Amino acid sequence: MEKPRLNSFIASSASTELQLRRISQIIFAVAVTLGLVALQNLLVGNWRTSTITLVSIVLLLVAHRMARAGRLQLASSILLVILTTMGTLLVWIDQGLRDHALLGYCGILIFAGLMGSARLFLLLLGFMLANIVLNGVLNIQGIYVNKVPPLRAGNIVDAAAVIATVGFASWLLAGDLRNALSKLEAENQRVRDSQQQIEHLARHDPLTGLPNRLLARDRFEQSLALSQRSKGHVALLFLDLDNFKTINDSLGHPAGDDLLCQVANRLQEVVRGGDTVCRQGGDEFLLSLGEVNGRDDAASAALKVLERLSMPFTVSGHQVLMSCSLGIALAPDDGSDFDTLLKKADMAMYKAKDSGRNAWRCYDEEMDASVNEHLRLAADIRPALANQQFTLHYQPQVELVSGRLVGAEALIRWQHPQLGLIKPETFIPIAENTGLIIDIGAWVLQEACAQAMRWHRQGFTWMRVSVNLSPVQFRRGDVDLVVSKALQDSGLPASALELELTESLFIDESLALFEVLDRLRRRGVSLSIDDFGTGYSNLGYLQRFEVEILKIDQSFTRQLVENPQDEAIVRAIVQMAHSLNLTVLAEGIENRQTLERLVALGCDLGQGFLWAPGMPVKDFEKLLGEQTRPV
Repeated sequence: MEKPRLNSFIASSASTELQLRRISQIIFAVAVTLGLVALQNLLVGNWRTSTITLVSIVLLLVAHRMARAGRLQLASSILLVILTTMGTLLVWIDQGLRDHALLGYCGILIFAGLMGSARLFLLLLGFMLANIVLNGVLNIQGIYVNKVPPLRAGNIVDAAAVIATVGFASWLLAGDLRNALSKLEAENQRVRDSQQQIEHLARHDPLTGLPNRLLARDRFEQSLALSQRSKGHVALLFLDLDNFKTINDSLGHPAGDDLLCQVANRLQEVVRGGDTVCRQGGDEFLLSLGEVNGRDDAASAALKVLERLSMPFTVSGHQVLMSCSLGIALAPDDGSDFDTLLKKADMAMYKAKDSGRNAWRCYDEEMDASVNEHLRLAADIRPALANQQFTLHYQPQVELVSGRLVGAEALIRWQHPQLGLIKPETFIPIAENTGLIIDIGAWVLQEACAQAMRWHRQGFTWMRVSVNLSPVQFRRGDVDLVVSKALQDSGLPASALELELTESLFIDESLALFEVLDRLRRRGVSLSIDDFGTGYSNLGYLQRFEVEILKIDQSFTRQLVENPQDEAIVRAIVQMAHSLNLTVLAEGIENRQTLERLVALGCDLGQGFLWAPGMPVKDFEKLLGEQTRPV
């Protein structure tokens, strides 16, 4: 049985039990009273009254049995009918409307109203009124006259007994009514408290007690209405904690919850009394600042927040350093409603994160254009793959000493039907964020391997193709299967494929990564580190993962001749690589002076505009046909 129904059933059973107990008590009290009345009437020889009361007592015993049997309505009806009939007979045979039996009518009606049915109450009331009217009229007309004997001691006993019985029954029923009203008031108070709690939970965050977004919206709109009258501004600050997930994962969710509560307290300490701090959800907070004079005021508030949150927190006995990224949108400059300001403050917050975190940024229109472009490109990437809008260009890789072509790097290009040629640095990050880089990367491998195999069939068996892999592809854990399938489908020897890895991939030197790279190496695929010197640059992974080639980033080669520091870096990389038996390839070679300097430094391979940019297949094959290297 469902809990509400069970509670209702229990309450109903308890109420019935109480009513049965009350009717038994009233029957007992009436029986005792009638016994006293019958006794004193027997003593004075009033046989008619004694007989009526004794018969009533016997019938009351029947009502009592019904009550003991749990038949509440029947017992109540019998009791009421007996008392009404007895009282009516006594009125007619004794003193009429002056008889003390009439006093019992009031008690009977009270009992009927509380314990009997509405229909029985109305019948009894009608009968009593009709009886009173009839008796009164007959007495007035002299048709039937009730004699009024002199007052005697028995009359006092009878009246007192009736009043005492009615009073006792009324006291019992009134007590029950008071208890019921008290319980009802308690229940009403509980409901009111529950409603207040529900309303509070509906408009507040259950963890921090801060207003939630619903209440923040209301308060923001109120502040906005006031600012419009005074021609002021309202600022909405979108705050996101930096690296909160790391703390949550390392110290546990209870510690994370404690940290969020401490952040909420600090934010409330920073803002003014009329401002609102809201927990948006997770580790995101909103600050609604009313009556600000412009972006300078909002920026000042943002700096206070950054400073306050930069102080150490104590969580689970550990000192924790926390920072946040803030985005600011201003009404009415950036919008006139809460949702618009929230969206723009969110954009500005992500700009703050992109700028290195622990920073704030104000919204500007370029952010909107950037987001719209991002959304459009994200939506167009999948159909672009299906509609063959992606192509591969190939940039030659040259042996610096001999000038011979030794391989090519496959570079993806997107020819958008409306936007034209889109650079990889524009759409690759979007593809990585959306996960579409998995499909794009698989296509690049298939296409590059197939093209390299066509060159091998033409006799250029020394040609090696280089393909960039995204760290996202490695997180899937099946990149080795994708590579194996591309090699198998094309028939290209594994030794003719080189996979370029970014240094960021090695930050997490996991066992899974090691196993994937080991499977690729055992299959015969070559591994190279792209843009070496600009990122992680940990020499340990060069041996641990058995890479073969280091690619020096073009930022070091373009100013190699003019900048002695760049030359020193390149010299150090080359010497270190050769000591580890690694081949060095320099990117971004654009002139003869740079080439000659790299040769002097001992660099092995190179690529750059000195020879050619990335070219379509047909143009690359013309360059390939000019090679004199023996097959």
